[in-house]
This record gives sequence, structure tokens and C-alpha cells, in this order.
Amino acid sequence: MSEFAFDILVSGGGVAGLTAAAVFGSAGLSVLCVDPDPPVTERDAKGSDLRTTAFLQPARQLLEFAGLWSKLAPHAAPLQIMRIVDAGGPEPEPRLTKDFDAGDISDLPFGWNLPNWLLRREMVARLDELPNVEFRPGTGFTSLFTREAGARVGLSDGSRIQVRLVIAADGRNSPVRKACEIPVKTTRYGQKALAFAVTHPIPHNNVSTEIHRSGGPFTLVPLPDYQGLPSAAVVWMERGPEVARLAGLKTPAFEAAMSARSCGLFGPLTLASRRTVWPIISQIAERMYGERVALIAEAAHVVPPIGAQGLNMSLSDLRCLLDLAQSAPDRLGGKEMLETYHRRRHSEVMARVAGVDLLNRASMIESQPMRDLRAAGLGAIYSLAPVRKAMMQLGLGARG
Repeated sequence: MSEFAFDILVSGGGVAGLTAAAVFGSAGLSVLCVDPDPPVTERDAKGSDLRTTAFLQPARQLLEFAGLWSKLAPHAAPLQIMRIVDAGGPEPEPRLTKDFDAGDISDLPFGWNLPNWLLRREMVARLDELPNVEFRPGTGFTSLFTREAGARVGLSDGSRIQVRLVIAADGRNSPVRKACEIPVKTTRYGQKALAFAVTHPIPHNNVSTEIHRSGGPFTLVPLPDYQGLPSAAVVWMERGPEVARLAGLKTPAFEAAMSARSCGLFGPLTLASRRTVWPIISQIAERMYGERVALIAEAAHVVPPIGAQGLNMSLSDLRCLLDLAQSAPDRLGGKEMLETYHRRRHSEVMARVAGVDLLNRASMIESQPMRDLRAAGLGAIYSLAPVRKAMMQLGLGARG
């Protein structure tokens, strides 16, 4: 393969894949991004992703490099305080509240929260500005042939594309990863998550609030005001049968249930979107590369939605790949580059997957003595300022 149609093919048009296309396109490389499903870029359209993404501080520099931050910043809600509320006592009410304030470690907020459907809209607009990037929504990956010199990718439109590097950003069931025969280890918790938006009478004041009782956390993440009212994105994690019951409730009963689960901290919650249900798993690929292939995002690692780790791990994948590509452009997609990528990322990914797994299991605890122990642990961590600050730095992506 002496001639290439593109330097890079990105398989996957979700938030991670679109970011990858913008990053490498902004770096001057030619990029083709494909996804079998056209992106849904309107809040209330059928199939829109009502989850939100919190970009933590380290993400901002990469988004600026990719020409994305200027498009996203006007729509972002800053996350200044991460509030953890333990409501694990005999009665479903707050008994311990601890605020982790970004001001203790930085002049910036922890991060900025945006809806996923809006991210897709703004990211697609950015790709349209890059003459060296082509986005083909409605076209998917079908086959992969690689050798030492390059890769040939078959697409659902019948084309065969020769590239130097394939970036798999095509989700937890990644077709590219399967074509490379890379095994994964999957952990199932018997949990699902409800994702939806709410309005509430008491302002959130840029505080992200995570309420723990059992079954999983109930998390409210700030959004910009909606229809003149304070608004938040909610991820409500519970065991599967309970999520099925909640998803089937009529709106008034559901609003009563979610207001009770929120301990009334923001007043009565009003549903401001439809409800979507997502399975909760942890998953990690045995290796993060194949011949001429790099796995990123959920193709490489999946974690429960706790601590905003998921996409921010994915952006760390991209930063690492970008550094390697810029330091040795002639080795793009080569064995040495990809082995270095795996070596730099995989151990850190395994540590973060294990850490989020532990936090999720703690949030699911049902027995009262263990819930009491969980509350005592939170109080102990918070009372030790150096430990508290270290935990916040680790959450932002600092290496342990």
C-alpha cells in the first residue's frame, strides 16, 4: 500500500469519534469519519442522547486545539462544586453532606457540563469547517484488512478505503475491535441507569450533586436554565427491575419518585425531557491496539457514569495518540507507535476502571451497617485536607 486515501479513518460518530476527527483534522492530517447512524442533533428529536458529558479541566486544552471549545463554551454549565450526599440512614433523607470545591485546588471549575445531543451538533459543525476532514453519516465499517504498511477498510457504501491508521471509536460492541479479535473483560452489575432532564425551583448554583442511598447514585448535574427555570441532567442508577418499574411510571408518579429520591434538595423536580434507559457495565480491552488500529473510548474501556471519568479517559487516549503522531509523523499507525500508546494508556485505564468499579459497588450497598461504614469513610476522607485535595486531583486526571 503505497498510496492512502486518508491518513486516518475514525470508525464511530459519537462524541469521542467526532472529537477524534476534529483533533486530527486540526493537526493537519486527512481524516474520514464514518458512522452507520446519522447523528441526532436536536434535543427533542427521536433517538437523541439525553445524557450529558462533563469535560474536566484537562479536556479544555485539547478541545481548544481541535477548534471545539469556542463552539461549546457558550452552552456549557460550569461545575464548581461536587457535592456528595449520604442518604443511607434508616430514613431516605440527607444525613451527611460534603462539598468538594474546585477552588481548593484551582482557579477554574472542575469542568463544564453539556448535553450529548448538543455536543454532536457543534462537533459536526466543526468538521464541516475542516477541508481535510470528511464525515459520512449513514456509512458504517464492514471489514478490515491490514498489513505492516497500512490498512484497507471496507464500508457499507461499498467503498474500500486505504489508510495509515484506523481509530476505533465505535462503542462497547466495537466492530473494529471484533475484527481485530481483541478480547474484552466485562463486569455486569445488574444495574441500569435512567437519564433525563429536569427543572427545579431551587437554583443549583453550579453544584453537581450525587446522592447515595442504595442501588446506585442519583446524580444531578447542572445545565443552563431551561424555559426560564433552573435545570439539571439526572442519571439515576438502580438495579434493573427497579429501573424497569420507574421507567413505566406515568409522569406524575415518576416526578414524585424522583423528588423523593433527590431528598427534596432542589424542591419538587419536574420532568423536562423523555426518559432513556442505559445498561451499566465495566469493560476493558485486553490491549488497546491491533495492527494499524488504535482503540479509544468505549471500544477500549467502559465505566459506570461516576465521577465524569468515562469520556475524560477517552480524551486522554486522544491526547496520547496526538502526541505520538506529532512527535513522529512518519510512524503514524506503525507498530512502534501503537505499542507505545498501549503501554502509556493501558495500566492507567485499568486503574481507573478498578477505581470506578469500587465506587459503584459502594454506592449499591443495601445493608444498613455497610451503608453506615460508607458514610464514615466519606467523612474521614473529607476531614483530611491533603487526602481530600489528592482525591480531587486524581479525579481530574492526575496520575496516582
